[in-house]
Amino acid sequence: MFQVTPLRRLALAVSAASVSLGGSLAVGSGPAAALTSPGVFLRPPGVSLTSPGGGDHLVVSVKGAGNGADGRFEVRCHPGGGSHPDVSGACRALDRNTRWGRDAFAPVPDGSVCTMRYGGPATARVTGRWAGRAVDATYDRSNGCEIARWDRFVPLLPAVGAAAR
Repeated sequence: MFQVTPLRRLALAVSAASVSLGGSLAVGSGPAAALTSPGVFLRPPGVSLTSPGGGDHLVVSVKGAGNGADGRFEVRCHPGGGSHPDVSGACRALDRNTRWGRDAFAPVPDGSVCTMRYGGPATARVTGRWAGRAVDATYDRSNGCEIARWDRFVPLLPAVGAAAR
């Protein structure tokens, strides 16, 4: 009898993902074809979808965070660089939150039910290019959903409030 174990389930998922990715690459070539493939794929470590030599580049502007965290910082990933105080941590946070076919910087969806928690006056704006897409996102800590959205990107965004402990 055929039993579906966690290992077999993983093997089936990897097999399906490779068939899906292979099919999309057969239609086109290069990074654009991978972006149009169905399903959600993790961004492979060290892979940049921007033009060769351009890499991923973001500018993070922070206000109201306190403790010396305010300012304008540049972050380059793949390879890492820039003026951000924790470039490698910021790139890890970006990679962790990047999924193929999804906007990592998407705002909280309209109509979301969020706790009425205030996380402080900190605001941030992230602009530039990430995973081959233009980025222009704003962040605040005005409610539970916005706080969670901010905290997902620590240390790209500074740890404030409970995340700073």
